[in-house]
Amino acid sequence: MITVSRQTSAELESVWAVMADGWSYAAWVVGSSRIRAVERSWPAEGARIHHSVGAWPILLHDETVVVHCDPGHLLRLRAKTRPIGEAVVEIELHRRAAGVLIEMREDAPLGPVRFVPKPLRQAAITPRNAETLRRLALLAERNTSPEDTATL
Repeated sequence: MITVSRQTSAELESVWAVMADGWSYAAWVVGSSRIRAVERSWPAEGARIHHSVGAWPILLHDETVVVHCDPGHLLRLRAKTRPIGEAVVEIELHRRAAGVLIEMREDAPLGPVRFVPKPLRQAAITPRNAETLRRLALLAERNTSPEDTATL
């Protein structure tokens, strides 16, 4: 899987807080249009976010499941978008002197999309993940002025 990364000035705890808030998922995950329910144990292993994908009035209702969680460091997910397929997503945080390096890896090896050659799948996923990390960083940084984000 190709790794997409983004450096943020936010504290690691701030980035993790956004990731651990299941209700914020649709605000930073590109493609998720709304959250319908978040299990109380999110982001513990096995916990689910019930979300919708698409634009009204054409919405697919599905879920994302936590496969592995190392709080403050790693979140591994299985994101379902049936009938299109299922994605395996990994988001890893690395504390740096000037904030946090966020790394994201994803592939969609399940469902009909698996028949798309992997290089083409990755070419489609990479820009989406770059925007996802941009949104995650913006939420974690909590800037109060548009000038603060002019270069993002």
